[in-house]
This record gives sequence, structure tokens and C-alpha cells, in this order.
Amino acid sequence: MNLSNLRPPKGQKHKKQRIGQGMGSGRGKYSGRGAKGAKSISGYSLMRGFEGGQMPLHRRLPKRGFTNIFKKEYAIVNVGVLEKLEGDTFSPESLVAAGVVKKLNAGLKILGNGELTRKISVQAHVYSKSALDKIQKLGGSAEVLARQAPAPAAETK
Repeated sequence: MNLSNLRPPKGQKHKKQRIGQGMGSGRGKYSGRGAKGAKSISGYSLMRGFEGGQMPLHRRLPKRGFTNIFKKEYAIVNVGVLEKLEGDTFSPESLVAAGVVKKLNAGLKILGNGELTRKISVQAHVYSKSALDKIQKLGGSAEVLARQAPAPAAETK
């Protein structure tokens, strides 16, 4: 036995079916498309979500609410997280460097969840009332930074 004698098993290889080649091809007359209907005609393309004339699912389901395109997504840090970190001054840049915040988005917001037992100094864009109370009660300082403005789009003339 050598490479020139190798053959695929009997029945494994099939002759390609040639569609639209007349009555003697075994797929004559309608070429496997059936007699009538949209799918039998050349140039047919199905609309996405088409359900055979039944009202499509995306039109049957109720639509509710809206998406606010002016929504501001803040990077959120709780007071309890600041308590666990080393140091006593925190800025948005230092929290990104420490890995507490991945992306600042519209700015940094400090929330009051957790306990604070030491005096800290924080710089952030927004504070919750409870966070501000907890920081100032222990003699710490909470500096409000100016909110970041979105980058202006390039003008086209």
C-alpha cells in the first residue's frame, strides 16, 4: 500500500447538485423552490424579523420610557473605601492611580456608604450629603472640583 492507492471510503464523496439545469438534472421545473410565493422568485430578500406576515415580535412588545442622552455617568467611590486606603489626601488622579477607579467619565462622586474613623482630605466633583457630613464631622476637608466639560467637536466649514 502506498499514497497512490489511497481513496476515500465509498459513498463519502458526492457529485455537486447543479440547480436550474433543466428537467433531466433531478431538480427540474422549480429547482427546489416550490411553485409560487415570494421565496420562489429571484431577487427575494427577507426583512429582518419577518415572521411570515404575523406581527413581528419587536412590534408586538410594548415600548416604555426613553434614554436620556444628557445623562452624566460618575465614577463612584464610597467613604468606606477611602477609609481602607492608605494616606489622608485623595484626588481623582490618585484614586485612578491606586486602581480604585477605572475611568472618571463625567467626574468623581463620593458617596456616604461605610464608616470613617480618621481625618481625610478629598477632592471630587460631586458629594452626597451623608458623605460630606461624615468627612466634615471628623475635621476633614472636601474640595469640590469644577465639573469636566465635554470636549468640543471640531468645526467644519
